[in-house]
Amino acid sequence: MAKKLRSGFTTGTAAAAATKGALRMILEGQRPSRVRIRLLTGTDIMIAIHMCSRPKQGEAICSVIKDAGDDPDVTHKAEIGARVTLLNSGEQGGTAERVEILICGGEGVGRVTKPGLVIDPGQPAINPGPQKMIAQAIEAVLKKHHRGGTVRTEIFVPRGKKLAEKTLNARLGIIGGISILGTTGVVRPMSHDAFIATIESALSVARACGQDRVVLTTGRRSERFAQEFYGRMAPEAFIQIGDFFKLSLVSAVKRGFRQITLAVFFGKAIKMAQGVPHTHAAKSSLTLDKLSQWTLEITKDLELSREISSANTARHGFEILHEHHPEVISHVGRRIITSAERFAGPKIEIQSIIFDYDGAVAFDSQQQ
Repeated sequence: MAKKLRSGFTTGTAAAAATKGALRMILEGQRPSRVRIRLLTGTDIMIAIHMCSRPKQGEAICSVIKDAGDDPDVTHKAEIGARVTLLNSGEQGGTAERVEILICGGEGVGRVTKPGLVIDPGQPAINPGPQKMIAQAIEAVLKKHHRGGTVRTEIFVPRGKKLAEKTLNARLGIIGGISILGTTGVVRPMSHDAFIATIESALSVARACGQDRVVLTTGRRSERFAQEFYGRMAPEAFIQIGDFFKLSLVSAVKRGFRQITLAVFFGKAIKMAQGVPHTHAAKSSLTLDKLSQWTLEITKDLELSREISSANTARHGFEILHEHHPEVISHVGRRIITSAERFAGPKIEIQSIIFDYDGAVAFDSQQQ
């Protein structure tokens, strides 16, 4: 029986837990070992407190070690903390006074510099979901102790600036650290939620920055080659979509793009040409049999078709075809457009580019 994968919690949940731990320490005078956090799904989760200190009266610092479960990302095991200050606190006959909550970004939390995200430029990159969880955590503690006043929490991530170098934050205009994220508070194994959110955010930023055309690539190498191909096009126009072929096209159209380029290597190209919505190897069979079929239809060469069918990889198949039968590669490129139009709609201008493995253009639909 397969092992059941373990869920984890988001950076937003960690920030809420650190905030709650620090506020409890201020009001109760003791370091809590764990705190209960209400997730945005309505369920509760217990989070262990990693560190606590109380530098002065009315202020406390707590941190949590983020646990991504069995779907680790760059923030897995990162320390996420909160410096909480309670101001103008009072007690009024068992009824909480008015509460004001200030949520700030400290060391290692990025700051938004471009339009198009759910957070306005100039603000810390703490998304609405985490902000709501942090506020709920504060309100729960104040209600329990019948207190009101102003609570200021500064979220910090000691290694956030370094961790951000491993993300696409800079491309999104988030500078100086990581984003505090979470739509539910839970990280589900193999859910790809974070990657999808990054694609959608990148598309929103590109549109808000005035881009009319977006260039979708499947990874860093194909993106680098696409940037070299297009020269001076703004960096916001280039989006890494991984395996999310259909989702990315639908998301781009939803945001108003009417010109979309797909710039890929041959392995992904074959899968896109077949209309596979998600091109991961585990989600779509390796497509050399289909390539072999197309080769036979186009060249009428049975021996060549068999050679393609027995190729070790898509790259091997490309090398067999590239020099003497580029018409097969062109067929794949044109079929990418057919598949993309089925997902994006017929009124969208689709360009397909297939790179060889050194970055030269093997096919460009606009040069045919």
